[in-house]
Amino acid sequence: MNTNDQPGQFHGPAEVRLVRTLPGPIERIWEYLTDPAKRARWFAGGVCEPKVGGKNDLVFQHRHLSPNEEPPEQYKKMNDDGFTMPSTILRCEPPRLLSYTFDDESDVTFELTEQGKDVRLVLTHRARGTDIPSIPGYASGWHTHFALLCAVIEGTPPPLFWATHKRLKAEYARTYADLPKG
Repeated sequence: MNTNDQPGQFHGPAEVRLVRTLPGPIERIWEYLTDPAKRARWFAGGVCEPKVGGKNDLVFQHRHLSPNEEPPEQYKKMNDDGFTMPSTILRCEPPRLLSYTFDDESDVTFELTEQGKDVRLVLTHRARGTDIPSIPGYASGWHTHFALLCAVIEGTPPPLFWATHKRLKAEYARTYADLPKG
């Protein structure tokens, strides 16, 4: 299994962490996290003011990520019309660390570390409470979006977003259900 296909790890019921290795330089990977046009190619566009307290609206338009794929019914409206999630930058240390609010109940942190010509990306998605049933869905979403990021950076064909997300969501849900609670 390619190391960039490794599943994320749950660190308790309120946190998931994914690790990927991407071709550098680190400044290029930082741009894919903060430049709205580049970020839209693998995740979500929208305004990004890379400074503490800066606006970081996430504009999801998945129809552009996998244009020839029919989304599941529950995501059809979001896929077709798009969806904007307001977000605020919590920490910003270019080009190594970016953290921002995600939805109303969690935060996301990206840590970048140079490893020779490569860059190690560690994503931590953490709920602000002690348990959040959405964590498995976030894990599968990040896993799928990172597969798109790898394809964009490496110039390879991207996976089908919705088919990949559906498969991974079921896998993460099983793993999450087996976690000790409390």
